[in-house]
Amino acid sequence: MSEIAEALPERARLPIGSPGERSGGWWGCLTLVATEAALFGYLIFSYLYLASQTTDRWPPEGLPKLGLGIGNTCILLSSSVFVWASERFVRKGKRAMGVLMLVIAIVLGATFIGIQMKEWANHPYGLTTHLYGSLYFTITGFHMMHVLVGLVVLAFLTLWTALGYFDWARSAALTIGGLYWHFVDVVWLFIFATLYLSPYVLAR
Repeated sequence: MSEIAEALPERARLPIGSPGERSGGWWGCLTLVATEAALFGYLIFSYLYLASQTTDRWPPEGLPKLGLGIGNTCILLSSSVFVWASERFVRKGKRAMGVLMLVIAIVLGATFIGIQMKEWANHPYGLTTHLYGSLYFTITGFHMMHVLVGLVVLAFLTLWTALGYFDWARSAALTIGGLYWHFVDVVWLFIFATLYLSPYVLAR
């Protein structure tokens, strides 16, 4: 533990759980990830099934513009690299670099949300306009909620890392938080393939 953490009274220290990566919290987060992955799977299946059955134009405004979506995907995926790097730096005793990596990841995640909201504003329809709009806003909105939760998790991890609560032996919370963030990023790949790429396939 760092000098800052050692100087705190015992009751004021963060309860960081058992040493190692496979703590109870890790398995709990893995169970959460599996459950949420199933929910996203149901939403994506519903989208693809209804898209294959409809006779209406899909999407109603024409094929998606890929430029902004691809850029936003790269932004979110790159944030995972910084979260992964943060844990590695902390384990090597480079706490300042670990904090910096988490701050960059938070900025990238917030940028992703900002671009997503810009895309929402660019669409001429809403959640209740038609079937496609309902599916689009439900899927992307559900994912955005997960990104927001992930940003809160990263913010706490940044604070706790800065305070020196983690070291080479006790970084389970960083591993658990990273697992959730990586899940959010991987799920977006499936959403991007569904909402942005599949209309090009269905249009053939």
